[in-house]
Amino acid sequence: MASSTNNHFTSVLLSFLFILKKLSSLGNHSSNDGILLFSPKHVVIYNTLTSRATLVVHCVNKEKDLGIQKLPIGASFDFRFRVNLRKTTTYNCTFEWPGSIEKFDIFRADRDDNETSPIGICRECIWYIYEPAPCREKRDGGHSICFTWDR
Repeated sequence: MASSTNNHFTSVLLSFLFILKKLSSLGNHSSNDGILLFSPKHVVIYNTLTSRATLVVHCVNKEKDLGIQKLPIGASFDFRFRVNLRKTTTYNCTFEWPGSIEKFDIFRADRDDNETSPIGICRECIWYIYEPAPCREKRDGGHSICFTWDR
C-alpha cells in the first residue's frame, strides 16, 4: 500500500514539474515570475525630481513598514519581498518634496505580477519619481510607463 502511495505521489510531482517547465518556456512572459507562487520581487525607487529636491519616501504594506527614506537627487531606495499566495500583495508609498505630498501604490500584484496586465510582469520593478508622475521602466527596452498619482 505504501509503495502505491509513493508511486502516485512521484507521478503527481513529476507531472507538476513537467507542466511548470512547459509554462516557463512558452516565451509569452518577460519572466516566469507571474506563474510561480510567491514570486520574488525587487522594487527600486529613484529620485529623478526635476527640481533636484530631496525626495522623502515612506512605503508600507499590511505587514511591513519600510520606514522613512530621504533620497537626494539621483539616489535610490530598494526592497525585496515575495508576492503572497492570493496575489494581493500591495506596497503603498507616500512621496514628499517641498510643496508636495503624493501617494502611489508602487507595487500591486494585479498590475505588476499579472500576465494579463497591459504593462507586463516585473521581477525588478524600477521606478523613476518625477513631479508629474511615477514612471516604471520597461525591462524589454520599450518606453517607460508613467502613471497618475493616487488621489
